[in-house]
Amino acid sequence: MDERGGGAPRRDRDAEGRARNARPRDGLGRPLPYGAPGVARQPEGVLRTPAGTLEEAQRLLDAGMPFHAHEVFEDAWKSGPEEERELWRGLAQLAVGLTHAARGNATGGARLLRRGAERIAAHGPAHGIDVTGLVGWAEDLAERAGDGAADPVAESPRLTAGRG
Repeated sequence: MDERGGGAPRRDRDAEGRARNARPRDGLGRPLPYGAPGVARQPEGVLRTPAGTLEEAQRLLDAGMPFHAHEVFEDAWKSGPEEERELWRGLAQLAVGLTHAARGNATGGARLLRRGAERIAAHGPAHGIDVTGLVGWAEDLAERAGDGAADPVAESPRLTAGRG
């Protein structure tokens, strides 16, 4: 019996028939039981300008929702110009690393933070992104998260220089 009270387990599908998990999720993207109140998911496939992507991702990071920020970066990574994909992918990895660290997976979080930092450092600055600051933030958080000495969600990064 599946969690919705039916017979055999079924896969949730979207209107086009693609597999889509319809379970509600909390602010860190963890699945909740069917019927539980959850945090609204980010719509997929949204085309934003780089500035719009950074603004929306920063809003989500500031709200303690790094999983959702990752989804915003993923849209940019998948729809942006080829020469910027590694930058957006690196930013998505930073958000996922932050998510894992906040969920208590310090080792996986640290690994993703470091991988994301390497990607954005290799790409270099673009769109006002504070690459140097983000790399330093990621390395510091990765080190302290492994020691249990960090509150990852409370320490979300500033994506662009000059933010307070």
